[in-house]
Amino acid sequence: MEEVRSSSAWVAAHSSHVMVDSLGIEKLVESIKDTVPKVEWDYEGIHYFDNGPLTIQYLFVLDALNFCFWPDKELSYDHLALGLKEALQNDKSAFDADRLQKFTGLQLREMLKWPRPLPLEDERVRLLHEVGLELESNFGGKASNLVELSGKSAVKLVALVTRYFPGFRDHSVYKGRQVFLYKRAQIFAADLWGAFKGKGYGEFKDIGAITMFADYVVPAVLQQLGVLKYSSSLANIIETNGEVGSGTEEEVELRACSVYAVEKIRELIRKKSGKQVLSVELDLWLWSVGVQCSALQHHRTLSIYY
Repeated sequence: MEEVRSSSAWVAAHSSHVMVDSLGIEKLVESIKDTVPKVEWDYEGIHYFDNGPLTIQYLFVLDALNFCFWPDKELSYDHLALGLKEALQNDKSAFDADRLQKFTGLQLREMLKWPRPLPLEDERVRLLHEVGLELESNFGGKASNLVELSGKSAVKLVALVTRYFPGFRDHSVYKGRQVFLYKRAQIFAADLWGAFKGKGYGEFKDIGAITMFADYVVPAVLQQLGVLKYSSSLANIIETNGEVGSGTEEEVELRACSVYAVEKIRELIRKKSGKQVLSVELDLWLWSVGVQCSALQHHRTLSIYY
């Protein structure tokens, strides 16, 4: 995770299109430092949870598919989480490793009760196959074995996920420097921590090492709060619903500067109030603000990473 922090800080220091506003951070922290907003992980009951290994299998499949909803205006994360939950409630073997390797796009649509092709549907199917194959080959078919191998370390879990599952290797090259973001690998650790309330399978001695999850909602919220400032050209692309290409300077800056900004917010809260706030907690709050704001304009990038 230090690679995520250090490479994101490097991007923020060399950014051409996105600026982290120190004054904006000061104002935000001043408004929340005494009562940092707390958001429960599963506040709408949309996730499957049975307090056991099947929950882990569910969360790993969920996070393998947790990306790119925006091209379909009616599709949301809730559709994915609820669809997978209902599938598992109806058939406990739905996400067995051998079955994941045989999924088709049509089957995935039927599982989610979605009437048309999903955004990046072929990629979603490919990632399901990859998860099934690697779980079967290296972890006895069970994501719970992967988690147990981490030894209650979120950092080690992220390292294991990115080592064995190529579809989670979320990094880019920016101005000749490699930038690491690992959104979906980190959110898997955070989902476990949130679902199991920091105990059992969700106990991580180093959960504080996890950064925020660089997606398309949180940067928009940070911009709305005055923490991020955009160049006129980038602002115009976003305002006119243009596409920001995957791996472009603009896209990497939006994500990396968000990571850097949340780290700065976290540090300033600790400095001003003495409170230890997790990046995970700040991300949950910022994301919840974003999904409740129907008018929020976010950048649009076709990507399997978020």
